[in-house]
Amino acid sequence: MSVQLGHVVSGTDDSAQTVVLLGSLGSTSAMWDPQRQALADDGFRVIAMDLRGHGESPTPPGPYSVAELADDVIATLDSLGVSTFHVVGLSLGGAVAQQLAISYPARVTTLALLCTAAKFGEPDGWFDRAATVRAQGTAAIANAVVARWFTMDLAGSDTLLVHAALDMVTGTDDEGYAACCDALAHWDSRDDLAAIGAPTLAIAGAQDPSTPPATLQVLVDGIAGSSLEILDPGAHLVNQEQPTAVSALLRDHILRS
Repeated sequence: MSVQLGHVVSGTDDSAQTVVLLGSLGSTSAMWDPQRQALADDGFRVIAMDLRGHGESPTPPGPYSVAELADDVIATLDSLGVSTFHVVGLSLGGAVAQQLAISYPARVTTLALLCTAAKFGEPDGWFDRAATVRAQGTAAIANAVVARWFTMDLAGSDTLLVHAALDMVTGTDDEGYAACCDALAHWDSRDDLAAIGAPTLAIAGAQDPSTPPATLQVLVDGIAGSSLEILDPGAHLVNQEQPTAVSALLRDHILRS
């Protein structure tokens, strides 16, 4: 059963085009603060959502599937009266964004996929992480996760950013985090990429250890007419490492639709 997701709306014009922002495993809508403000300033209505088990969203019992996470987004948008939308997803949010474009093609106007994948490695790694979190909590994996989010240069120069990221991960409900790991373990969109018809932009971080540019290239090769931008420097949360560049790329992509 779908759940209503916690969300933050930016932009006051209800008639404006809607941009939906979906974040990484272990994050909240706060990870999108730079883009929320920039896109709202550009005249869009921006809705940044917390996926189930994250932030202000409820945590139903797991395991979850990416299809369920996508249905949550649709249920929440239905409650807000949003019919069509541009969707931007990073990492886990990028998987959900792909599922939305596959399952609800008439509703997705454009698609932007940041630091994400058609398949995130092998299932055992996700099952192991889920087991660790269920046994020891998100604090047990927080440092390792955040170490992949930013380049060493950025992490060394902006300790406040790192501390905020650690707080996001450790503040995530343990079962919510683990159940989303279960969803990623089963995620594989490779056979469905050709069904995506929405204009698609992929953005990779040159130094991203989790989803390097070659991983994004798989998406671009599978989605007709899509394009890839590689930002350097940039690790897994490239939207925070390169906020101005990412916001500009998203704005231009949406306006070309």
